[in-house]
Amino acid sequence: MPSFIQWLEARASEADSLLCVGLDPHPEVLSEPTPAAAREFCLRLIDACAPHACAFKPNSAFFERTGAQGIAVLREVIAAVPEGIPVILDAKRGDISSTTEAYAHAVFDTLGAHALTASPYLGADSLAPFLQRAERGAFVLCKTSNPGADELQALPAEGEPLYLRVARKAWTWSRHENLGLVVGATDAHALARVRAAVPDVWFLAPGVGAQGGNLEAALQAGLRPDGMGMLVSASRSIAGAADPGAAAAKLREAINFARRTCGPAAVHHPGDGLAAALLASGCVRFGDFTLKSGQSSPFYIDLRRLASFPDALRSVAAAFATALRTLNFDCIAAIPYAALPIGAAVALAGNWPLIYPRREKKAYGTGVAVEGVFRAGDTAVVLDDLITNGESKFETIDKLQSAGLKVCDVVVLIDREQGAPGALADRGFELHAVVTIRELMHTWREQGAISAEQYQAVLDYLSRSS
Repeated sequence: MPSFIQWLEARASEADSLLCVGLDPHPEVLSEPTPAAAREFCLRLIDACAPHACAFKPNSAFFERTGAQGIAVLREVIAAVPEGIPVILDAKRGDISSTTEAYAHAVFDTLGAHALTASPYLGADSLAPFLQRAERGAFVLCKTSNPGADELQALPAEGEPLYLRVARKAWTWSRHENLGLVVGATDAHALARVRAAVPDVWFLAPGVGAQGGNLEAALQAGLRPDGMGMLVSASRSIAGAADPGAAAAKLREAINFARRTCGPAAVHHPGDGLAAALLASGCVRFGDFTLKSGQSSPFYIDLRRLASFPDALRSVAAAFATALRTLNFDCIAAIPYAALPIGAAVALAGNWPLIYPRREKKAYGTGVAVEGVFRAGDTAVVLDDLITNGESKFETIDKLQSAGLKVCDVVVLIDREQGAPGALADRGFELHAVVTIRELMHTWREQGAISAEQYQAVLDYLSRSS
């Protein structure tokens, strides 16, 4: 069975739509303020909009207000959505775990919704019951679209706005690819920052239409490079139209036009922020440098500097976490010394155990060769700052294997593209690089951060040394 996000992506592709149609039977839009009128209102919208919608989002409050009859209507409305279209209940739940278990049963089993909106304020344990089943999901409030959102969400937290902290933390709470974030379309700058922090996560983006969000700006800021990853939620602008079906079709086409005209090159790319951070922190410099091998290089990478730049380190940790999430492992093994602070940041970002091999085995105390807590037979993923030809990784892998650990994968931030993937593959290991030096060079050149001469000098060097 696919996870909720996998199902959502399949629906988005099948319908060629990122439109989420809100079902908000507000008393002011009903012929009369009764459960029967709410049912008629919602069923009309579902029939008209289903061909154009990626998902539907009923707002629980407008059903709850009329009591038991309203709840019964909500259940009927959810059941009326055609099979294959996800239903996200806008309920903003979040409480202690035992209460959340009851909420999860109510939303998923009694009402039949496939996902819901949820508040992260009580922490990971308060949302765990919503995320236990892979086929059910939650969109966690991150940066909302209401006017007072910044009173709390923009407060500084460890050097960044609280909403970014929520994005980075909440992303790690799901083991089943069934968590998304609510990020309002009314703040394109925040959308871009959240997308850079969590490159792969799906957003539910309210605020287009009646709330005044700019569709093109929101999509350019929030879409992934593949043109996916963002549900545009609209309620009043569709329900209030003389022909809701035509309004939904028009909005879907406007979204798709923006997706095409933005294109992968124009959409905010998560690597852009990482590339800028590496230059701003001085971790990459250009000139004439002598490498450890004795070779002369037109660029030099020194990622030890990252520890002195918390914002850059956070960006790097988030990028590593995205790469690691696709792998199977029990712990991270960071190679001393440059990768140790990076490894610690990655462990915190993904809530993964960290170990590290010592350069020299201790002659006192425990005398261990690998620091940290692990069991024989555990799988460790090797983490390092960069890789040239791969030879330096084998010493670490040998130490880990001697300690009883299994190693299948090596993950680095930057591949210098000098033969490492093949060298590792010959020994039975797979290399995963967050980014290659050519990709970084291309980004810096597009950003105007380096000159044409610097760009060409590095490409010429890579061609000679590959």
